[in-house]
Amino acid sequence: MSFVLSKVLWPLLSPANFLVLLLVVGLVIQALGGRSRRRFGFALCAGAAAALVALTLLPVWAWVMLPLESRFPQPVWPEKVDGVIVLGGSVDTSATAAWKHPTVNHAADRLVEFAMLARRYPGAKLVFTGGSGSLSNPEQLEAPVARAVLERVGAPVERMVFEDKSRNTYENALFSMELMKPKPGETWVLVTSAYHMPRSVGIFRQIGWPVLPAPVGYYTGLDDGSKIGPNLAKDLYILDDAIHEWIGLLSYRLLGRTNAFFPAP
Repeated sequence: MSFVLSKVLWPLLSPANFLVLLLVVGLVIQALGGRSRRRFGFALCAGAAAALVALTLLPVWAWVMLPLESRFPQPVWPEKVDGVIVLGGSVDTSATAAWKHPTVNHAADRLVEFAMLARRYPGAKLVFTGGSGSLSNPEQLEAPVARAVLERVGAPVERMVFEDKSRNTYENALFSMELMKPKPGETWVLVTSAYHMPRSVGIFRQIGWPVLPAPVGYYTGLDDGSKIGPNLAKDLYILDDAIHEWIGLLSYRLLGRTNAFFPAP
């Protein structure tokens, strides 16, 4: 049920869609007539317009994203690693199905790091975890696309396990644990996008699987938090990811799926 709710509610809560919704509601209320209604409708429209101006000119996306990406530092690599887990979310299953060509997305750094670690630790167990997070196309699975991409770059796919039943990060962790059966004292590396790492680590801790975080795929740069200038399309795109992650942190904590609201090293 939580999976379905997340897919239904998020389109309404994402910043871009929410602001459009405010504008539409404001215009409808003004059209209904009545002085108090018109004032309220105008206030909604003005609020949405002011928010768009602020998001256009100010680095709001960086202020929201930076705490997520800076939460976990780059790891100090140990001499021995027993296993590496990479979370799904790095391939475009729809484009792959349409063009019959394995296609990656903005999170492709996850697969690059996974391939690098596979070579660095030739004795480590390797697992990619990702099924389908789509309500409309559940047959479009991430795992076979990721396998095809990794095979194309020469990664040792014969050593890898591809978990293809999970639909979200919680199931990524749970199903991978069932498959790999990690032993106490083993060192397992977790690879995912930097902004996604706090929630991911919290989930793995909650199910009793300690991991070494390896964050990749950063959005923020050295001066992004102070840079002012119009770039609404890009900023809204990144802000969507950041807001989605903060909502995910809150909802997963309320559901008891993480060990803290904002897990730390």
